[in-house]
Amino acid sequence: MKPLVAIVGRPNVGKSTFFNRMIGERLAIVQDMPGTTRDRLYGDTDWNGREFTLIDTGGLELGSGVPVGQIGLTGQPGDIMDHVKAQAQLAIEEADVIVFMVDARSGITAADEEVADLLRRFATKPVILAANKADNEARRQDSVEFYALGLGEPIVVSAISGIGTGDLLDRIVEELPPEEEGEEEEDEEEIPRIAIVGRPNVGKSSLLNAILGFKRSIVSDVPGTTRDAIDTTFEFEGRKLKLIDTAGIRRRGRITPGIEKFSVLRTSRAIERCDIALLLIDASEGLTAQDTHIAGEILEQSKGVIVIVNKWDLAQQQRAAEREGIYPRPDEEIPEAEEMRKQLEEDLKFIPYAPVIFASAKTGYHVQSILRTALNIADMRYLRVSTSRLNEVVQEAVRHHHTTIIRHKPFKIYYATQARVNPPTFVFFVNDPESVHFSYTRYLENRLRDAFGFKGTGIRLQFRARGEKETR
Repeated sequence: MKPLVAIVGRPNVGKSTFFNRMIGERLAIVQDMPGTTRDRLYGDTDWNGREFTLIDTGGLELGSGVPVGQIGLTGQPGDIMDHVKAQAQLAIEEADVIVFMVDARSGITAADEEVADLLRRFATKPVILAANKADNEARRQDSVEFYALGLGEPIVVSAISGIGTGDLLDRIVEELPPEEEGEEEEDEEEIPRIAIVGRPNVGKSSLLNAILGFKRSIVSDVPGTTRDAIDTTFEFEGRKLKLIDTAGIRRRGRITPGIEKFSVLRTSRAIERCDIALLLIDASEGLTAQDTHIAGEILEQSKGVIVIVNKWDLAQQQRAAEREGIYPRPDEEIPEAEEMRKQLEEDLKFIPYAPVIFASAKTGYHVQSILRTALNIADMRYLRVSTSRLNEVVQEAVRHHHTTIIRHKPFKIYYATQARVNPPTFVFFVNDPESVHFSYTRYLENRLRDAFGFKGTGIRLQFRARGEKETR
């Protein structure tokens, strides 16, 4: 495995800016506002031939809440900043090298001294002190004051301009543990990528944690707690999977400027790069217009999809209470599973291939069923159909339902072939691609599903004039 390098420090010292510069993309949200980063973010980079993984963490503010040394260990619920501390503590514990970042513009603050004290007392790995925002000679000269933190010589850098980042990377590589001889490269296998998506506060991070069995992501009742898409690779029944926990998507009119806007864009990117989307719906609320919007985006990108009715245990308890008259809600009764399933199938009829699973992230109910279904969908996305069998199915479909006549000329399908997998993509060579009616495209898709399955995944049908080059 690649060595881990954690970037820690108080809020708004430029940790995410440095992280983005090192990995070469804007993976972490950057805004001139303390506390923007909450969860840990991981990104791979390399320097002088040595690869390692950077961890961007939320800003540490240690003045209140969980005591230093018990961060992440109490298991007690608390303020969201306590969760941020816990995530940073976990990063410190698992890292091979720690970069403690401070702000050269503001000098040493009480918060810097608290973080430095935490690192001196509890960090067992090398700590590198980086004085960021040293954009001019005066700030570089003044950075000598950070010697007082007791963590050695500060390396002056500017994450925005790149000044000094090479020196910092040299030092990081020096402190990395030695490479193991004979270390094998990780298999370049295709790992199914699963995005957990849905509206805010439907239990996305709770589901991720239930799947992994430990608190990999912050869980909070505050909608929008998870702002950045977080990737986690794990194994289930001998196969690797990659989970992406994403920020909750709100209706466009309710997206606040700044951080949440970027989070929605990040979630859309997560859907774009995943193979399978787990669409979470709150059982007590049922399907909303925003859930339908998210499902439409999944359909548009031909992703695999599982509709998960989360918090089913709470819905059942509420149903039982209503029956006993303890908690009457005559205007909003929770339907039973089959009734709700039928309603979902009707409301989501544009993705009839999507399986529906009733689950509870809190209790773990049906969590393993979700993963098994995801593995089956992953197999469907890589299913390759022979050209001969495909054309048999297509010709049989044409015989049962003749193509339409457009502009006094019958539409003809000469032959079909599968161009690619993930998603399964089929190319039909025809006499006039412009004359294909959407209803006939849907008919052909249904016939392919009847013949080959493709349960749970979108497929693509493309029509080309005979003689056009095939793409694979």
